[in-house]
Amino acid sequence: MEKFQNRVFMSSPTMHGDEQIYIQEAFDTNWIAPLGTNVDAFERDMASFVGCNGATALSSGTAAIHLAVKLAGVEKNDIVFCSDLTFAATVNPIAYEGGNAVFIDAERDTWNMDPEALRKAFQKYDNKIHEDGKLYRKPKAVIVANLYGTPAKLDEIRDICDVYDTLLIEDAAESLGATYKGKQTGRFGVYNAISFNGNKIITTSGGGMLLSDDEEALKKAKFWATQAREDYPYYYHREIGYNYRMSNIIAGIGRGQLLHLGNHCKKKREIYEKYKEGLKDLPLSMNPYEECSNPNFWLSCILLDEDCKITPDEIRIKLEDYNVESRLIWRPMHMQPVYEKNDFITAGNDYVGEDIFRRGLCLPSDLKMTDDIQSSVIDIIRNLF
Repeated sequence: MEKFQNRVFMSSPTMHGDEQIYIQEAFDTNWIAPLGTNVDAFERDMASFVGCNGATALSSGTAAIHLAVKLAGVEKNDIVFCSDLTFAATVNPIAYEGGNAVFIDAERDTWNMDPEALRKAFQKYDNKIHEDGKLYRKPKAVIVANLYGTPAKLDEIRDICDVYDTLLIEDAAESLGATYKGKQTGRFGVYNAISFNGNKIITTSGGGMLLSDDEEALKKAKFWATQAREDYPYYYHREIGYNYRMSNIIAGIGRGQLLHLGNHCKKKREIYEKYKEGLKDLPLSMNPYEECSNPNFWLSCILLDEDCKITPDEIRIKLEDYNVESRLIWRPMHMQPVYEKNDFITAGNDYVGEDIFRRGLCLPSDLKMTDDIQSSVIDIIRNLF
């Protein structure tokens, strides 16, 4: 098999032409700055789609999580429980506010936050001084991420948060269009974050959105996102603000992309199912999900069997030889040097996230990948076995 002349990407932007209509509208009306009808309409359309009362369009999904953390009242030395098997953008905003992340291990049914480990964390962090002489203070919030577009056990996690009267933030950066028990992800937390980064299921090239039923909180977030400028005829600031608002041009791209979200999810599912069928007799399995959920299948992943003689990195290197992009699973947060001193809670003696990282690989899941190209990718993998 010859090397692909054009690179086969993991997940690159797919434009349709509708985006240009809204971009042109921004030019025609000269609304280029972070204001305009595209921003307003994109917020309304996204809130309606997800099922929240409102939304605030921002410069990135990370900005959305950051403002959610601020709205949750996280301050210096406050504890926040957070998914361990995730991208750093889920976690870093906690540090922005001086808080301390406590990482909750994954479970095998969805690769997401383990409810049992979360319960164990709440039992440990109970505002009491333990035998080691340390005060384990109750967390200010819980941040749960939906890994690779697969919903976590959101009802269980939310119920646990309710028992302990702790605010839930849902990181739905990767899961727009996915549903859990018939409801869109991005609405299960008090505050919820979505990303429109270039590799996401729909993109604005960059950008994100904060969603909530608390419209007053969204107003506060919008205030912070526009440099916390007070309503005076001159620049006047009582609080620290940020340059986090989405531009009207970028919002126009998002409006055009949102029209095609359903088709994007459909194509991503077809890619997942083709990998599942094409690799079914090899010593591996696909990234799992619960029957009560419908992932958006943003990235199709494999998990090699324990006794497999091939490593994920060997597959990655072989695919790279053919100009095919793949990627190892997110390295868990507790294994990152910057967070290696943070507490890490598991349900039992197994480190599930570490195991998934060690045996897992994300396969090319690009919307523009043809059936023939995907068949060739499958053949490359099969030939390694």
